Amino acid sequence: MFKNYIKIAYRNLLKNKAYSAINIGGLALGMAVTLIIGLWVEDELTHNDYFKNRERIAQVYQSQTFNGNTGTGPAIPRPLEKALREGYQDNFEHIVMSSWNFSQYLKYKDISISREGSSMKRPAPEMLDLDILKGERDGLREVNSIMLSESTAADLFGSEAPIGKVVKLNSQYDMMVTSVYRDIPFNNSFKDLNFIIPWAHYITTQDWLKEAEDNWGNNSFQLFVQIADNTTMDRVTSVIKNVKNDLNEETREFNPQLFLLPMKDWHLRSNFENGKQVGGRIQYVWLFAIIGAFVLLLACINFMNLSTARSEKRAKEVGIRKSVGSQRRQLIKQFLSESFLVVVLAYVVALIFVLLSLNGFNELAKKDIAFPWGSPFFWGSSVIFILFTAMLSGSYPALYLSSFKPVDVLKGTLRAGRFAATPRKVLVVIQFTVSVAFIIGTVLIMQQIYHTKNRPVGYDKEGLVQIPTFSQDFIGKYDLMRSEFLASGAVVEMSTSSSPTTNIWSNMSGFTWEGKPDGFQEDFAWTEVSHDYAKSLNLKILKGRDFSKELATDSNAVLINRTAAKYMGIPDPVGKYIKDSDEEDPRDPLLIIGVVEDMIAQSPYDPVKQALYVFDKEGESNFYNLRLNPKKSAGQNLEIIEGVFKEHFPDLPFQYQFVDEQYGAKFESEERIASLAGVFTALAILISCLGLFGLTSFVAERRTKEIGVRKVLGATVFNVWQMLSKDFLFLVVFSCFIAVPIAYYVMNGWLQGYEYRIDLSWWIFGLAIIGALLITLLTVSFQAIKAARANPVKSLRTE
Repeated sequence: MFKNYIKIAYRNLLKNKAYSAINIGGLALGMAVTLIIGLWVEDELTHNDYFKNRERIAQVYQSQTFNGNTGTGPAIPRPLEKALREGYQDNFEHIVMSSWNFSQYLKYKDISISREGSSMKRPAPEMLDLDILKGERDGLREVNSIMLSESTAADLFGSEAPIGKVVKLNSQYDMMVTSVYRDIPFNNSFKDLNFIIPWAHYITTQDWLKEAEDNWGNNSFQLFVQIADNTTMDRVTSVIKNVKNDLNEETREFNPQLFLLPMKDWHLRSNFENGKQVGGRIQYVWLFAIIGAFVLLLACINFMNLSTARSEKRAKEVGIRKSVGSQRRQLIKQFLSESFLVVVLAYVVALIFVLLSLNGFNELAKKDIAFPWGSPFFWGSSVIFILFTAMLSGSYPALYLSSFKPVDVLKGTLRAGRFAATPRKVLVVIQFTVSVAFIIGTVLIMQQIYHTKNRPVGYDKEGLVQIPTFSQDFIGKYDLMRSEFLASGAVVEMSTSSSPTTNIWSNMSGFTWEGKPDGFQEDFAWTEVSHDYAKSLNLKILKGRDFSKELATDSNAVLINRTAAKYMGIPDPVGKYIKDSDEEDPRDPLLIIGVVEDMIAQSPYDPVKQALYVFDKEGESNFYNLRLNPKKSAGQNLEIIEGVFKEHFPDLPFQYQFVDEQYGAKFESEERIASLAGVFTALAILISCLGLFGLTSFVAERRTKEIGVRKVLGATVFNVWQMLSKDFLFLVVFSCFIAVPIAYYVMNGWLQGYEYRIDLSWWIFGLAIIGALLITLLTVSFQAIKAARANPVKSLRTE
């Protein structure tokens, strides 16, 4: 019987090729979008699934309160690791102290590369369950050992055996390769972990680390843990919550609260507001999952509309079948079989769409998703997906068509009632409500990004280049390099800084100044800079002056930004002092020599933080800031700079970063989401238009004789076009009135997550409505004008 159903369904598809193409094409598009979104969602939800122990791995976070505002992050003090190891060891299987990922120079023979890596304690390879390809698992046992990822080892050694070879780290330290581990997959928090060096090496080569050993106020480290089998994350959090408060009196005023953030939350739920977890990328996962569901719904609506619209052509078939004994459930099975066949064909086409577009999608979404050919879960889910789509799209037509009474059909008295088209109109309204809401949402996301990208950054980022200076080779050579670069003609100004221009790497507290309110808890962004820092960045000086090489007193000077001046409550700060309140190890008082314009160094969506720019006494900053000569092209300047660089640092790779590109990277996530939303919105509109096109074709076909009579009686092409278009335009207008308040409510809530945001302008909603109406007119007009221009003789000749 099922074979017979499929055969009849196949014949019906061939008999109505145009409508079959619209049905299959629309469903294929909807299913392709849903499949791609499903692969993206699955990639997001399986982030960090590479690690066998992921359910028990966590990172220690802390929340601290400054003047009533609670900030949360993973930066913790070094003494915490010792406190947990000595007092709470029973709660943990592994406790791993770690530096932040940093870029370092690695050299072997004549090959020199720069890669990101980290310093970690010995249990790290075991806790992360690294796949060791060569060498030993305990590869961090010796102080001068180094573990390399497979790709990094290949870049350094080629076909040579790496184990036992000596790599020069930052042109200073000889490190022996003890292990090579498989590259950690792309969808992973440790994907950039290209090498690991022992924590013991890190602390013996960095003087500041020794000072931080007992300093609870220096939050410059990361701490990863693997909890014991017999406990839970919540239980351990409750145990360690007040450890810092209990062991250190100096930081109690900030009420530090410790907790564990499980590995499963690092990627999706790492946003905090005022000490509370408020989500993160999981919001985008839900957003695209909803978009996928709605796009599939739009495609299914097309199928329902076209199937029910052509009901009169199937009415006699239903009447004859019922008159010869077919039961309603058999007819339902017949129509569901037709739906199943259409969905299977659409799924095959959808797979082709996915395979053809996956590389482009990966590039757009910055992913490395591979099609899961060998995944039983994927193919099992595909079967469920096909059955669900077939039921969703075919259930209403099956119930509707099987309900016809054979007596009415065979007597020819079956007529579409006054409200017969109401379900189709409701479905069209749903389609365009979703489409218009998508249009409004996409436009508002793009507007928010454009608004923020045009926010004044406070300095001139165009033509500004940074060179990282982490190697020992750079120490003591700044004055020489400055002279060489300026003399080359490629650089017009230069300075150094301890943080990149587009980020803040250090924060400081513990200061007093004249007029500081009692109980005020200060917190400043701290950047150490050289002479002419403001000049090299074209950073506007509002009051006072820049650092000057001619003034020796500037070694204890500081520039503050506009926000810091307001934050400190000093009307005229130039000439005032900022003093260290630490009685045991006080820093020299800092003389404020100038106030500079606020500079966006962190998220462009957030307020600018109060900042101190302090003179770098040691001359060991992390970046050269080069202002390129605007009279030459960037390529010419960089070629000259590289020549000078290689002359003095022949063993180091020439690395540079355009500051405007680094700043632009801050918008990557939002721009990616906007681009994806735009693509999916366009496809949703296309699917809706396909359905509208099919319905218009059917209406024009059904009213062929009426149109012929009207034309004979003098109706113009415009009259006929107006008659066929007005109903659809009314439905779209009605959809807009539903979509606008929904979109307003949703997007207004989304914008509340940004401190620096646009206002919801009504012109955006008006533009979306006009766009929807124009799209509808274009879709409907083709068939309407074609029907209006048809020769009435052909349509009336049978009369």
